[in-house]
Amino acid sequence: MSAKPVSPKSSSSFAKTRSRSAPKPAPESIGVVRMAAIQMASGPNVAANLSESERLIAIAAAAGAKLVALPEYFAIMGLKDTDKVTVREQPGKGPIQAFLAAQAKKHGIWLVGGSVPLDCGNPKKVYNSCLVYNERGKLVARYDKIHLFGLSLGTEQFREETTITPGNRVVVVETPFGRMGLSICYDLRFPELYRAMGDVDFILVPSAFTATTGKAHFETLIRARAIENLAYVIAPAQGGYHLSGRETHGDTMIVDPWGNVLDRLPRGSGVVTAGINRTYQEGLRKSLPALKHRTLNCDGAVEVEVIKAA
Repeated sequence: MSAKPVSPKSSSSFAKTRSRSAPKPAPESIGVVRMAAIQMASGPNVAANLSESERLIAIAAAAGAKLVALPEYFAIMGLKDTDKVTVREQPGKGPIQAFLAAQAKKHGIWLVGGSVPLDCGNPKKVYNSCLVYNERGKLVARYDKIHLFGLSLGTEQFREETTITPGNRVVVVETPFGRMGLSICYDLRFPELYRAMGDVDFILVPSAFTATTGKAHFETLIRARAIENLAYVIAPAQGGYHLSGRETHGDTMIVDPWGNVLDRLPRGSGVVTAGINRTYQEGLRKSLPALKHRTLNCDGAVEVEVIKAA
């Protein structure tokens, strides 16, 4: 499938949500950082998926993106759930991690590997880990997916717990572009995770939503997380039909802190880009200081790892 043509000034032709009385963002030339979310329809061949990822990363970088995010399972969507266990890697070693480091360094970008299957000490399971590399190709953060998807709806049966070990740590990264909160797919349904992060400027949600649940809930949940946290949300996704017979929802999007969809791609491989405007965001938070109005402490005993990337 061909990638959507992208340029620094281009946007999706898909209908966008109009601003609802929010202050207008400042011109992109003033303190705005362009970021990109990649959509794929990955298959069971890791090498082929990495080749497609490389092509799309290059398009995003050429469009001026300083941070590029790949979807969940970008490197493998197997014929069966255990295929990802077969190709698991040790932390810091393996072709998937080497690819991410090399691409980040090559293009001088921050690169988010939506999820990578990493060894968890159990030969039948993996950690589903979101890995963040800086512009020098150095791994600066890792988040292991906490909430594991389960669905029993007619012929659709999913139980991630059979092949994935859940993480137990919330991860926030202090990047040159602002504070970034990490999450993966099913985490999106649990707002307490994002509350535990504290104030973050943008949130990553690499996903592989099913066609059924995605159609019903994906956009609503993405926009809700943006609105309630007054944060940008970058949501790269799997979108299309896979060799296993599975269909994923797609609709990769970037949403601003007011809940406006800045750009999106309904289906197929391609790149979505948008400018992250911190001045605009700060203006919204000053006008509507909802984050300062919180009175209930919902984080409990959750461990939050705040990474100060150099």
